[in-house]
Amino acid sequence: MAVAFGCYGLWGLSLALASGILGDWPNWVWIPIAVVAVAWHASLQHEVIHGHPTSSRLLNRLIAGPPLLLWLRFASYRASHLAHHRDEVLTDPIEDPESFYVTDVVWHAVGPIGRGFLTALNTLLGRLVLGPGFVILRSLKGEARSLLTTKCDDRLSQLGAVAVFLLQVGAVLSVLVASGVPIQLYVFGVVWPATSLMLLRSFVEHRPAHNSSERNAIVEDTGVFGLLFLSNNLHALHHEQPQLPWYRLASFYRVNKCDILAHNGFYWFPGYISVIRAFALKAKDSLRHPHA
Repeated sequence: MAVAFGCYGLWGLSLALASGILGDWPNWVWIPIAVVAVAWHASLQHEVIHGHPTSSRLLNRLIAGPPLLLWLRFASYRASHLAHHRDEVLTDPIEDPESFYVTDVVWHAVGPIGRGFLTALNTLLGRLVLGPGFVILRSLKGEARSLLTTKCDDRLSQLGAVAVFLLQVGAVLSVLVASGVPIQLYVFGVVWPATSLMLLRSFVEHRPAHNSSERNAIVEDTGVFGLLFLSNNLHALHHEQPQLPWYRLASFYRVNKCDILAHNGFYWFPGYISVIRAFALKAKDSLRHPHA
């Protein structure tokens, strides 16, 4: 609950600074605060998907529901993320909706330019710069495909859910306009870098190992990134114990570190600085999935 208050408090503070209520502040002051708030809110939504902070799904959705990212519909995120937690299909480009990997057929079909794009996307710099556009378009494409393939009996309810989401987006946009924040500045100055922060967290989270337990990474960072990502950097542990709330993951990891690392094949990084140094301009692997 403290995280929820923190997210909305920071977001509100950033808009208050942007609007001039608290004085005349330049964009470079309030925009970073908004970026942190929105990225932190995405981490909060992840916690809500796993049943926190209350036992009421409705109350949890009300707590984390506002679409501060504008493009991510919570119900879709919840469905895709729970499907992603089927570790037996983790990283599979067809079965895992959060996979960045592609099949051998797609790899050859996209041609040299497409393969160059995919290779760039698998460097950290490419993921941070190009990744937001990629995941946003993939999300919108998935929404459209879902509407087109849904049975007629269910399509009306799904259209209703999308309409509610659009109303929520409209409410967020109205607050931005009332605060004097240009929509295009919010999209490219806040939403894009906030999505990049999410992609920094997920960049090394998974690899296509043959053993499903060795597909999840540990990034051992308990500093500012650990708080921003709500300990989801301890990703192998999260996949093993998805019911554990974020504030218990670090202590559980410290007690069981040896067993956790042995179980995940020692797929481990000391922190995000080491990830940046290793993969800023170097592809961490091939996005061509070795088993698909």
